[in-house]
Amino acid sequence: MVDMILYCFPQSTCSQKVRLALWEKNIPFEERHVDHKNREQLSEWYLKLNPNGVVPTLIDGDDVIIDSSVILEYLEEVYPDHPMSPNNPVDRAHMRKWLRYLEEVPTPAIRIPSFNKHLSKRYEDMDDTSYHAMADKHPVRKHFYKRMNKTGFGTKETEEALDRLDGAAQRVADTMDGHGKDWIIGDMHSVVDAAYMPTVDRMIDLGLGDMIKRRPSLKSWYDRYSARDSFLKTFYQGTRLTEIFGKDIA
Repeated sequence: MVDMILYCFPQSTCSQKVRLALWEKNIPFEERHVDHKNREQLSEWYLKLNPNGVVPTLIDGDDVIIDSSVILEYLEEVYPDHPMSPNNPVDRAHMRKWLRYLEEVPTPAIRIPSFNKHLSKRYEDMDDTSYHAMADKHPVRKHFYKRMNKTGFGTKETEEALDRLDGAAQRVADTMDGHGKDWIIGDMHSVVDAAYMPTVDRMIDLGLGDMIKRRPSLKSWYDRYSARDSFLKTFYQGTRLTEIFGKDIA
């Protein structure tokens, strides 16, 4: 048995970035799937672990760590073998700058097209009273579900999300073009790469891959990363939305 347990959804981009880091650092862990379809993340037992009612949640022995970016930094501090962050304090500050930017811009933005194209379909047949009761149960995502309102997000919010995704792709590409290195913060494959990769993979899965393909440095980064063992172990069968819902859902 292993002491580390990761509670996650296979298709969750935030879960995927933690799995990427765990596999990259060769940390033994047990992956336990939370049943999103039946909203197990809102169950009493899970909310005791993670009061936000979201995934992932990391159990390391007796310690419970929540929030995917916090988990990434925790793993770096507690498991320094196979480092994914620089030693220099200034470089580490730049790493954290990227993590905060990714949390603020592309990570929430990718949820909008993900729900519009696939995930909102789960709620189409739910009556309004049940839907709003379900939304109210989400500690931190209540207003997200209410804005979506069963039928998907409106044109303005969707356009803003796509613009944020495109802007983030440009920022990463500009950075890589500027330093001419293989990874986002330079020579080192870091937690920043792990934090951004699930968003990029989801963009491709949603049919937004042109945002990646028309930026050669970003496309090369994806190709380079997707050949790594950690990527292949993280994106197993069933981790992409098209594998669950099909490619032809509008």
